[in-house]
Amino acid sequence: MGHSLAGSSRGSSPGPALDGSNVSLTVNYLPSKLPAITAGPRKRRMGKGMDMLLGPKLGGGVEAFRSGEARMGQDDDDGLFGGKGPKRRLRWTPFKWILFVANIALITYSMLALIFCILTWLNVWNHADVVRVGNRPELIISTIAASAGVLTSIIGFAGLLLNNRAFLATYTFFLWICFALLVVPGYLTYKMHSFNLEGKINFQWSRTLGPDGRLRVQNQLHCCGYFSPFVEATVTATCYARSILPGCKKEYLHFESIVLKRWYIASFGLVPLHIAIIVAGLLCSNHVTYRFGKGMMPKAYRLSMNSMALIMDNYANQLADQYGPEVANEILTRSRSNLNLSEAYSSSHQQRPT
Repeated sequence: MGHSLAGSSRGSSPGPALDGSNVSLTVNYLPSKLPAITAGPRKRRMGKGMDMLLGPKLGGGVEAFRSGEARMGQDDDDGLFGGKGPKRRLRWTPFKWILFVANIALITYSMLALIFCILTWLNVWNHADVVRVGNRPELIISTIAASAGVLTSIIGFAGLLLNNRAFLATYTFFLWICFALLVVPGYLTYKMHSFNLEGKINFQWSRTLGPDGRLRVQNQLHCCGYFSPFVEATVTATCYARSILPGCKKEYLHFESIVLKRWYIASFGLVPLHIAIIVAGLLCSNHVTYRFGKGMMPKAYRLSMNSMALIMDNYANQLADQYGPEVANEILTRSRSNLNLSEAYSSSHQQRPT
């Protein structure tokens, strides 16, 4: 029987599969890469005079990086395979800590910026209505940028806590979008402040604001008209032809100069920090655990019972060539009983062509 089993596929390469849909591509690896297949039960020292029998040692995890360790096994550090063995304390990698601190910084300044923008929209700050009238595009883009930063940080925390590299890849991509949204309001405010601000304020008052916008600026800055109550003024109970209120040009120009300067300084000041967060995401998002991936191989490479039977068959052929069919049959029988491969092995031989 041993000779027939060993010789049934002698001379055949390990690559051909019994059934392409059932046999894993793992059969193309050398059996020496799977030392745990034929290993018997191992013992774990529990105390004085007490031992606990464990199953064959599986590879992966932190121990997979030691010299001579199996690289093809599956471990259950993350509870993926329903293992109920003893759990060791998991530790965060230094890369994961760096990414965590970077994401804390991202959500901190994003939340602060979003709160500031919301309070401006709600007209909580002093003269906030002037910003809503005179700097509406910049305020809209800043609100979108802050919201995108908060959303991106939430995705980052999800990827960190779940050790999900797909989330972290999305997180790193969204960081670039947040970077673009961050510099746009800074550029717009810097351009308006630095290049002929007075001319832009003149054009805005006469062409852009309209009667309603001029009315809101007049009420906030307690002025009337542009140069005087006789020049482009919106008539109110306090702003009329003989009003003693000053014109709005000086106050409005001074207010816009201060606001725009603070705006682009805050925007550009966050650029180095955001670039550091992008670099941290690029370098650390693939190292949130001590192994690459979640311990799951692609489906085509996952071991099945048919694949294990074919591996054992090829292994028996090698043993038969070196030690004879009797030794090969004995080792094969013991390995089948340890791994419960009897049915799969017999069914696989029934499918093999003679």
